[in-house]
Amino acid sequence: MTTKQLSLDNALSTLPDAWRSDLEKQLATGENVLSAVEVDLDARLRFVKGLIIVTDRRLLAKSPGETVWQEWAYRKGLQLRHHDHAGVGHLELVDEQRRLASWRFTLGQNLLAIRVMDHFKEQLASHVSGQPIVRAEQNICPSCKAPLEPDQEECPVCTKVVYTPPSTWTLFRLWRFARPYQWQLLTGFVLMLLSTGAHMIPSYITMPLMDNVLIPYQSGKPVDPMLMPMYLGALVGAAFFAWVLGWAKTYVLALVSERIGADLRTATYEHLLKLSLEYFGGKRTGDLMSRIGSESDRICVFLSLHLLDFASDVLTIVMTSVILFNTDPWLALVTLAPLPFIAWMIHIVRDRLRTGFEKIDRVWGEVTNVLADTIPGIRVVKAFAQEKREATRFREANKHNLAVNDKLNKVWSLFSPTVSFLTELGLLVIWGFGIFAVSKGQITVGTLTLFIAYSTRFYGRLDSMSRIVSVTQKSASAAKRIFDILDHVSSVPEPANPAKPVHLENVKGNIELREVGFRYGNRAVNRGISLNIKAGEMVGLVGHSGSGKSTLVNLICRFYDVSEGAILLDGVDIRSFPVADYRRNIGLVLQEPFLFFGTISENIAYGKPHATREEIIAAARAAHAHEFILRLPQGYDSMVGERGQGLSGGERQRISIARALLIDPRILILDEATSSVDSETEKEIQKALDNLVKGRTTIAIAHRLSTLHKADRLVVLDRGVVVEEGSHDDLMAREGAYFRLYEAQARNVDVEMADEE
Repeated sequence: MTTKQLSLDNALSTLPDAWRSDLEKQLATGENVLSAVEVDLDARLRFVKGLIIVTDRRLLAKSPGETVWQEWAYRKGLQLRHHDHAGVGHLELVDEQRRLASWRFTLGQNLLAIRVMDHFKEQLASHVSGQPIVRAEQNICPSCKAPLEPDQEECPVCTKVVYTPPSTWTLFRLWRFARPYQWQLLTGFVLMLLSTGAHMIPSYITMPLMDNVLIPYQSGKPVDPMLMPMYLGALVGAAFFAWVLGWAKTYVLALVSERIGADLRTATYEHLLKLSLEYFGGKRTGDLMSRIGSESDRICVFLSLHLLDFASDVLTIVMTSVILFNTDPWLALVTLAPLPFIAWMIHIVRDRLRTGFEKIDRVWGEVTNVLADTIPGIRVVKAFAQEKREATRFREANKHNLAVNDKLNKVWSLFSPTVSFLTELGLLVIWGFGIFAVSKGQITVGTLTLFIAYSTRFYGRLDSMSRIVSVTQKSASAAKRIFDILDHVSSVPEPANPAKPVHLENVKGNIELREVGFRYGNRAVNRGISLNIKAGEMVGLVGHSGSGKSTLVNLICRFYDVSEGAILLDGVDIRSFPVADYRRNIGLVLQEPFLFFGTISENIAYGKPHATREEIIAAARAAHAHEFILRLPQGYDSMVGERGQGLSGGERQRISIARALLIDPRILILDEATSSVDSETEKEIQKALDNLVKGRTTIAIAHRLSTLHKADRLVVLDRGVVVEEGSHDDLMAREGAYFRLYEAQARNVDVEMADEE
């Protein structure tokens, strides 16, 4: 094996083999591949594959959707930057003047992207300085022998998620939701059995009607006058009972399927609410809405209509086959001859339909994602006059959806007519064989008529069954997408022993962090943080953007669980408490307050739905919101638009503070609560916050350091580590990290004031 091949084997151990041949053509003789990452999102966040390669000579990249490779030799001024947000990773290459390239990827590739960036920095520094790279001995995964970075805890090859295509067997998992209605289902099945049998009677009566009445009458032979009314009465009676039984079974099974669909939606939504914020960070709103809405509706339609028809078709075919073989086995074999060919075609087409329909579901998610982005952000769209741009986005997503559907329809359009052709051919064979048998005296004309009548019904049902392949694969794809949610385990679990949970009583509010660390995927965000916050104390968290302040607050709120160490409330690990009970003791005021569609009073009472009007007004007064609420047309009953439209930022923030005041929490989290308002509004909000923090353990994050002058203690974070701790005066006297932050902010304020003058 050559050196180039060894280099490729190590660097591309986590990538598909399809890249190898393409990449080998790009490498020069003796050039070594150090690391690689497969980027899988284009600029519009659609799933398209691309590749970034770091070698000992240059950076190579094939952007998603592009056919040409790009390259950048190492030179002074180049930088490769990395960040991630809302489940999307981002790498961008820049120099002193401009951005050279940009790539996006899902966070499953984040570890490899970080490795690419680290190798790029090493090679760039080596080429610029002329000094060789000194690297510690590399670890090797004991299982797959893939190279590991020094700070890597998991092997990316061994832990790589294997994609599982949707299977028709997924539909059987719906029995979990059908079990409560098993007796109704049994009743529906019995009614279906009786209804199918009633539908079989008219065709069976055609044989004696032909042999005992019509043919003798045409031949001039005497016919019993009672036979005709008897046969016709039997036909009418069978038709009537078939109608009654068909209505009953359809009604019963439709009721059951609707309830199964409702239970499925409820269970999915309730499970979704239990998942941690980490799950939502990697999902699109439109996709989740589509799963709970349209996907569950598709399953409901499948259960109430298509599955009912399929079961009826199967019963009809089975009963028809039994009657035909009892009547004439040889003619029955001829009748069933096309069945193996149709079954073979269904088997061939099924896999293509299954993968095709799942792709359609993903593409349809792109369409709903555009809607979910645009409609809530319509104010921004109109403010920047981007209506045409958003219309183009929707048109492109819709065009992609159309192209995927057209591709699948090529398969389906050939399959369905072929089945119809085979059924028509089967009827011709029956006519030919039947006429021959009648001419030889082997069967009567009535028997041939019976076979034709049943064959028409048989092949009609067979054609219907072939069409259900499409519906079944769509429903299997929908079921898989829903069970992907239901199978996801929250990273913030309930206590290990739910039968004996630790109850929260007389919470004082003492919070202790012991060597707390948190990793987002394989990236360390906070490391070794130890902090003791006394009950009733106000602590301010300060630091540069990205220093880990908000992550630390999220850990205290238990939106995420710590990766290392522990967080204790009044001496008890917070993971011992039921999640809901613990969070009821926390009041949260965010930088961007979120208000729900509803009245002012409903938004204030969101954390305490049964609060009295007097309690709501008292909270609003304390939050300095009572006066502006009374100026609204309906006062506390005024409707708030979606996300609080119709109210100013300061008004929304004061309603958010009133909402936190109403639940009377022992712990208060202020996440830059005044950073997005003007100075005058900030004063009003600060008055409300002064009322809110009294007697409560308060943790405040503030962009403006001057707003933390009332904090008992300041904690300075840098790159996820506590670097300083103390009062404002103490930290200023040390002239350390806090001093530099304060001075830098003061200079910016002076510049802004000078510009205004």
